[in-house]
Amino acid sequence: MAKKVFIGATGQNCGKTTMSVSLMHLARQKYQRVGFIKPIGPKIEMYNGLTVDMDAILMARTFGLEEDLALMNPVPLPKNFTRDYLSGKFDCHTLKKKIVEAFEILDQSYDFLIIEGAGHCGVGSVIGLSNACVAHMLGAPVIVVTDSGIGSAIDAVHLNLALYEKEEADVRMVIVNKLRSDKRDSILGFLRRGFPGRSLQVTGGFNYSPVLANPTLSHIGKLLNLPVHGDADGHSRIIHHIHLGAASSQRVVDALEDATLLVLTSSRDELIVTLSSLYHIPSYRDKIAGLVIAGHMPVSEITQQILDDSMIPYIRVHDSTARVFTTLMEDVSKITAEDQEKLNWIRANAENEIDFEAIDALL
Repeated sequence: MAKKVFIGATGQNCGKTTMSVSLMHLARQKYQRVGFIKPIGPKIEMYNGLTVDMDAILMARTFGLEEDLALMNPVPLPKNFTRDYLSGKFDCHTLKKKIVEAFEILDQSYDFLIIEGAGHCGVGSVIGLSNACVAHMLGAPVIVVTDSGIGSAIDAVHLNLALYEKEEADVRMVIVNKLRSDKRDSILGFLRRGFPGRSLQVTGGFNYSPVLANPTLSHIGKLLNLPVHGDADGHSRIIHHIHLGAASSQRVVDALEDATLLVLTSSRDELIVTLSSLYHIPSYRDKIAGLVIAGHMPVSEITQQILDDSMIPYIRVHDSTARVFTTLMEDVSKITAEDQEKLNWIRANAENEIDFEAIDALL
């Protein structure tokens, strides 16, 4: 049997997947065989003929676990799954059986097993398989990941603890993520006072970093469901700023910051040509991460030739510039196996910021 841990969260985008990647990296330094399972998968993709959650694909590809992928997400939730379940096409007993069967195989195959939940502890309740229920069913101690803050973090953890306790799941630790480095010790000190009467450890996760928070051009291509053209090496570059190229060409160029993605309309031939030309200059290449060219009007033939010859990474979107810009600004970037810069950052910083020995001792 494996030593196991269930990674839950107080909500979306708290850094649960980042924590799973970190634990996988750190556990592999101590244990010979480390596995992963995400029992409920709400964000699915097709990979090698399998319909599985994107986090299972991330872990399989990053850590060489492809042979287990069919077991790593036993209950994926495709579109309309909830409606089909409520219409009687599936039943909870069958879904539980799928999870337990996959879990038992992995439990026998590994020394350390990471079980990742989906969102807050109530996700999956509609099919009778909330995170809290699954954690109890698999007999796995729970670590809850939460965003930084004091009152908000304590409130969110208490709200989640109510369901975990109702389901008799064993919550042992809270990991606080996205901490401000200058307030890390102070925030953790207050949070440790926020759960009186509970044997609950509170520890710090990662300090906030734009490296993890910001998207890559490859991610934006997936978001828009469109190909990324130009220099392939630039597709996984992290974008630190998104600008709307609405001003004059000179003002747009003067406003460029490090790793800027420009969103501009297809009729701005002079701006497209200017940025394509500047991309050949190393100091400007550092500033220009790529272009998203929006609008229904075709790019002129000569401008298109200059754009392609420059190898500047770009995405062509046949939609309004305003709508595309809003979509990008509202998006929250998720880590994928292509995001090597982010994955390398996680591995390097996990060894300094995550106390794996304290986590391991709790299990």
